Amino acid sequence: MTPNIFIKNKFSRKTISLANIILKGLGQIMLQENPVTGSLFLVGIFYGSLAMGIAAILATICGTTTAFLLKYDKAEINKGLYGFSAALVGVAIMLFLKPVFISWIILIIGSALATVIQHFFMKRKIPVFTLPFVLITWLILFFTNHYCTGLLSEASITTASTINYLTVGFNGFGQVIFQDNLISGVLFFIAVFISSPISALYGFIGAVLSAFIAFSISTPVADISIGLFSFNAVLCAIVFTGNQIKDSIWALIAILLSLIISLLMLKFNFTQLTFPFVLASCITLFLKKKYDSNRQNN
Repeated sequence: MTPNIFIKNKFSRKTISLANIILKGLGQIMLQENPVTGSLFLVGIFYGSLAMGIAAILATICGTTTAFLLKYDKAEINKGLYGFSAALVGVAIMLFLKPVFISWIILIIGSALATVIQHFFMKRKIPVFTLPFVLITWLILFFTNHYCTGLLSEASITTASTINYLTVGFNGFGQVIFQDNLISGVLFFIAVFISSPISALYGFIGAVLSAFIAFSISTPVADISIGLFSFNAVLCAIVFTGNQIKDSIWALIAILLSLIISLLMLKFNFTQLTFPFVLASCITLFLKKKYDSNRQNN
């Protein structure tokens, strides 16, 4: 083998490896360490918005590169664990801010900071899921709302008078990555199903259940129909996916908690993002750990 061919092959392997990590990072948004899942997520994001698609790739690259530069654990990097919060930061910025030059600079800085925060909690073995994304996005929104209002994009208004629970289930998947169209939601569902059929089914049922409960307490139909009361439930359900009845019970507890937290945040005009999922899942994991510990002691 000539030196040039060897160099080209080595470069190709590194490129493929990096692409694999980036796609896994995208897949980890819904807790799936699967590059095919990440690929379909990317297709769904691009279908909804070209700017968001580019932002998702750039942010995941920035997050992963930050992890490499700071010499974080390679096994964790290879699993995509430093990509998902960064990716969500990138997509969120293209949702809340105008796609101008300064927004892309904020994206690069924000995704890097999300990675650093992710590592802070992971090093201490604290499961915070997408909390780094939430914290960074809240910080960005705070500063733009107070000091750079010209950067803010105009909020879209949705109207709906009826609820189709089939589409609500898919819309719940779509809203996890800020996509409010049915096609993206279906692609996201398929992406999770390819990696873990039971996780996809748990997520779909969780989305529909949360929407049904929200409707029963007179929450705005328009918000329910586009999945705004379902996406946190999707993530909660996926976290507690399992083959036993008790797994379904823990998933139900997390879903109900996430809906209560969502309603409280909306009442006080807080941008919820995936914080209801994070808090509900952490509370449920704590309760589950206590329950399991008590059973072992008795």
